[in-house]
Amino acid sequence: MLQDSYILISIHRMVKELDHETGKIASSHGLTLPQFGVLEALYHQDGLTVGEIKDKILSSNGTVPVIIKNLERQGMIEREKDPQDQRRTIVKLTAKGRQLIAGVVPENEKMFEKKFLAWSLEEKQTLIRLLRQYREYQREE
Repeated sequence: MLQDSYILISIHRMVKELDHETGKIASSHGLTLPQFGVLEALYHQDGLTVGEIKDKILSSNGTVPVIIKNLERQGMIEREKDPQDQRRTIVKLTAKGRQLIAGVVPENEKMFEKKFLAWSLEEKQTLIRLLRQYREYQREE
């Protein structure tokens, strides 16, 4: 039981530290951490719905529309109706948003690479396998 708590606390601390570092990088480019998350999701897959963005950045449904509205005001993203389903809104990067996030993502990835030098390639592969195993176990319950 104590071991389980240690695992949970260690993972939580690691995620918190990485979020803090990502937040510093985002802030240096005039973005909040949630804004960075939305732009990064669109950088990797442009043309997402609000729900798809929410799933990718693990945010609550209520906050994503506010973040999107603010990014739209700043000219970073644009919204358009899905031509196949007018009830859905598609969110896309503008040229300004793409240019900004294209500079931030590599900087953030470099930070991750540096942080994860603590593990060998084999250890990283083991960690990925264990995390997938955990997710699969949780789905089965």
